[in-house]
Amino acid sequence: QVQLVESGGGLVQAGGSLRLSCAASGIAFRINDMGWYRQAPGKQRELVATITSGGRTNYADSVKGRFTISRDNAKNTVYLQMNSLKPEDTAVYYCNADIWRFGTANAYWGQGTQVTVSS
Repeated sequence: QVQLVESGGGLVQAGGSLRLSCAASGIAFRINDMGWYRQAPGKQRELVATITSGGRTNYADSVKGRFTISRDNAKNTVYLQMNSLKPEDTAVYYCNADIWRFGTANAYWGQGTQVTVSS
């Protein structure tokens, strides 16, 4: 009954920008923390950025100063503004949300969106 739909991925040259969006849809739910993760081929999934329901943010050291996570609670949407992109940022990006339903919280994941940064 809850789905996370991602958009905004694509191919960009080094130094360029992309803005990822992830919208949660469904009924009878509330969202606590949200975040973005990424996974490059042959590597473990890693945390990129998180944001709490109150707007508190955390970033991986590799993206600090370049990426900005934000959310629009009215739209149940989390964003990731990615500037000064590097080839090392190439990965599948997944959004995550802690979804509260009937007093229980569970982690939901988007299906992923490919970000490719060319040199």
